[in-house]
Amino acid sequence: MFEGFDGWLRAKDDNGEERPYSVSEFIDYCNAMLSRDFDDILIEGEVASFKVNQGKWVFFDLKDKEFSVNCFMVLSQLTTAITDGMKVRVRAVPKVTRWGKFSLTVRQVMPVGEGNIKKSFELLKKKLALEGLFDPARKRPLPLHIREIGVISSTGAAGYIDFLKILDNRWGGLKVKTVNTQVQGLAAPEQIIRAINYFNKRGGVDVIAILRGGGSADDLAAFNDEALARAIAASKIPIITGIGHEVDESLADLAADVRASTPSNAAERLTPDKSAISRQAHLRVEDVKRYLLNEIDLTKKSIHGTITQLRTEVLNKINQDLRHIAETRKILESLSPENVLRRGYAIITGKQSPGSKITITTEHQILTAEVTNVQKRHQ
Repeated sequence: MFEGFDGWLRAKDDNGEERPYSVSEFIDYCNAMLSRDFDDILIEGEVASFKVNQGKWVFFDLKDKEFSVNCFMVLSQLTTAITDGMKVRVRAVPKVTRWGKFSLTVRQVMPVGEGNIKKSFELLKKKLALEGLFDPARKRPLPLHIREIGVISSTGAAGYIDFLKILDNRWGGLKVKTVNTQVQGLAAPEQIIRAINYFNKRGGVDVIAILRGGGSADDLAAFNDEALARAIAASKIPIITGIGHEVDESLADLAADVRASTPSNAAERLTPDKSAISRQAHLRVEDVKRYLLNEIDLTKKSIHGTITQLRTEVLNKINQDLRHIAETRKILESLSPENVLRRGYAIITGKQSPGSKITITTEHQILTAEVTNVQKRHQ
């Protein structure tokens, strides 16, 4: 058993007498003390003697101007590119190894400072680009008809609030499901990855928006995490990012299906502008109205022309018929018995045989006579 004395624990035997620690006990005791007082500690320093063993284990020293500490981590947990001379921030657990050496078991690493962040970004960008992770051919367009948006952001951030405001002003009526996460610091990448996985398992959203307003290079460094970039690329649901300002570029942006310059721009890319659509609809109605009025005017002119043409044709036909009637009338009049009598001819009626009586009609007289002889005029 252990008993307190001047702040230290001493090993006691069954009789209460002090006994020596075994080496294992002493190391276990040291680790228990370290775990109690320094569990999951954040440390910042410069990387030195970086190396990877057997493709599984990462070893490096973390140092400042005066001191240095050994660091160890599993390669799969290293989600950012680091090299010697790079300033980083690590989350680690201090530990005394079984060989009596003090070291840090590192869980997470993140570069610190604009130059280091840029260098790490370029190294990872090159690596992932060679794998085709940023290939435009694998990127999907945003859905045409969006009903529900899955948002990953810090709900207290100004960028998130601006996003919702613009979303509502431009269209309104869209469903928004938000997962609140950290958007900077070592814990941010893992939280964002969990949120992406949640939306993919949950379903129901048409697109996922990852949002983070402007900030320094250190603030935005979380979005240069390799695991996060891979999770974005692997998402079954299209992802749009609105991170930082237009000049900012992250691995998350490169892996996303669509990159918006800001959270506000993401809202603009996701929704049509109802006022603009209203104006377009009004202009379209006016265009249709002008077209129909023009067609009506042309139809009126066409009908008027047709009527005028028909009127002319009918009048011509009437005049032609009247002339024909007049000519026919003249012919009939010329053949009228009265006109024949006026020209000195006579009309004879009755049986034309000897001894028969006949009637002779002239212009002014009607005579009765007896036929005394009948001869044929022509043989």
